[in-house]
Amino acid sequence: MSLFDLTGKTALVTGGTIGIGLMMARGLVHAGATVYLSSRKQAGGEAAVNELSAFGKVEFLQADLGQEAECARLAEEFRSREPRLHILVNNAGATWGAPLEDFPASAWDKVLDLNLKAPFFLTRALLPQLEAAATADDPARVINVGSIDGLRVPATPTYSYSASKAALHQLTRVLARELGPRQITVNAVAPGPFPSKMMARVLDEHGDEIAATSPLGRVGRDDDMAGAAVYLASRAGAYVTGAVLPVDGGIWASA
Repeated sequence: MSLFDLTGKTALVTGGTIGIGLMMARGLVHAGATVYLSSRKQAGGEAAVNELSAFGKVEFLQADLGQEAECARLAEEFRSREPRLHILVNNAGATWGAPLEDFPASAWDKVLDLNLKAPFFLTRALLPQLEAAATADDPARVINVGSIDGLRVPATPTYSYSASKAALHQLTRVLARELGPRQITVNAVAPGPFPSKMMARVLDEHGDEIAATSPLGRVGRDDDMAGAAVYLASRAGAYVTGAVLPVDGGIWASA
């Protein structure tokens, strides 16, 4: 069996219909996994399913994960379709930018609910399916999508976003210790700049400047994120847990 083969595995990718989530989902389905995508918008889900179904089995489950009840409902809906979950990618997220003097309480509530609390509640709700898929030689995997802005001080006034991602990195380490004895690994990726809806305006206005901050001289590409997801989800990453993997072309390390 190939180190990177995911044939027979089942994955759930939240926020999996656009941006980094779609990049990761594409990598997983290309590697052989059956992939379930979730997001708030039905139309976006249908478009992503149409795109990825050419390469394997892909289904869409609509959910707004900013509420704990929706995390529980998504877990139940998944459970009605699949008895086991080999790979959970907690990618759904939000950001908010505003000057310090104007930064509202709603920006903390929205961003923390989705970026930090949802990965916790959804992972907890899906533990029976993760444990059913896990073995000592091939653990089940949880992959949280953090950010290099959770590793460094960002240049923009996105206070709740960077705080939520730093907290998610720590939650990753805490859950790795908690779930390791259950044969579940928990890791995070910390993306740098990638072409996505969240980054579109910034890259349009400052793309060349941002690329120049990377030792590799460019921003991320789809395959860069797909490869990180497949590595952490496959046999190749079976002995890695509690790690936060920057996928940023060296921007954070060289800052």
